[in-house]
Amino acid sequence: MRHGGAAAATQTARTDDGSAATLLLPPRLTASATELRDTARRRGLHTVQLPTFTLPHGLRASHVHAGPAFADAVAAPLGIAPLEAPAHWLADLPRDLVRREIRALPVREAYALRRPVFVKSPNDKGIRAMVYADGSRLPGPDAVDPDTLVLVSDVVTFAVEYRLYLLDGEVRTGSRYAEDGRLSPGPLIPDAAAFGAELLGRRGAGLPSAIVVDIGRLDGHWAVIEANAAWASGRYTSDPDLALDTVLRAAGPVERVPARDLPFVRAAAR
Repeated sequence: MRHGGAAAATQTARTDDGSAATLLLPPRLTASATELRDTARRRGLHTVQLPTFTLPHGLRASHVHAGPAFADAVAAPLGIAPLEAPAHWLADLPRDLVRREIRALPVREAYALRRPVFVKSPNDKGIRAMVYADGSRLPGPDAVDPDTLVLVSDVVTFAVEYRLYLLDGEVRTGSRYAEDGRLSPGPLIPDAAAFGAELLGRRGAGLPSAIVVDIGRLDGHWAVIEANAAWASGRYTSDPDLALDTVLRAAGPVERVPARDLPFVRAAAR
């Protein structure tokens, strides 16, 4: 793992003509996004924050850091390729990496569930991520396409949760973000980073080269919680320079996407 304060390991993103790249930001910024913006500026990148989801005529940008809805509105017109994990990735992991039952299925099938389950959208926020008393409590066909894929898992409580920024097969930085289900940002511990490295060694080929993965302790064991797009994730106490490196790779110019990452480009940006 590369540790924080590694300014020498970071580089300013450049366009093909050698000029500084531009990071595009949405109308509203979280505290995390604000610090990444400031980090980008310190490294010589241009930043543009739009007041709406509408692109001004003639605007050029090479990277984006925002939620899925904003990214879907701007990425394709600007030639930006946001990377994300496959929708089935979490459900396809072996039991010893997740420590619970997880299924990927259309929401129309989830309606039939008659027990408490945790349900979320794989890469969007179309289905609110939460515990549902049963499938009848999910948004109905009037609110969501019945073929929409959802991840359904057992209801569990993680003792502690960490966010890992993964880039080029390495854990670059990370942060604790919760303890016993409550927000609790803190430093990344070596044991959590080691589990991230194990995950990459076993299942890294199924992820894009730049991604965020959340992990936690469940019944005394490390387990994968979920994968998240780096361009849409909060960093908590992760090193801002190393987090920014991952964000820039995770949503950069489509012409620079390596062949191995092409299958991971978000569908709306293709």
